[in-house]
Amino acid sequence: MDIAEVARRSGIPASALRYYEDKGLIASTGRDGLRRRFDPRVLDQLALVRLAQAAGFTLAEIATMFSPEGKPSIERRMLSAKADEIDGMVRRLSAVSKGLRHAAVCPAPSHAECPTFQKLLKAALLRPASELRLGTTGPRAKRRTL
Repeated sequence: MDIAEVARRSGIPASALRYYEDKGLIASTGRDGLRRRFDPRVLDQLALVRLAQAAGFTLAEIATMFSPEGKPSIERRMLSAKADEIDGMVRRLSAVSKGLRHAAVCPAPSHAECPTFQKLLKAALLRPASELRLGTTGPRAKRRTL
């Protein structure tokens, strides 16, 4: 398949496919003129890339999930660690959500007088800002995903 066909079938722009190739996530099998050509198995590789990105893995981490032949080769320890990280994120976001919902209906005259909202504010001071942004944690907040 040429790069345009891979882009059409995967929904991933050709520019991202070239970037993924530069990062070693996928490999072309050659060229047809100026167009890169790919084995149809690249679609399975791209599906794994998308799934791993949805789970929050960086492109560098995703690159380690493939054998030199391009077949999936994922360390179970890595998957378990990511699941633990996601579980922690879910707990933090759930706590923030509950605090915001309480503040939205709190009978206190103002948020400044709401003890629950004040606890939420104090908790925010004790955590890095990157942990409070929805969907990001720590140093991964700056990662590039395509």
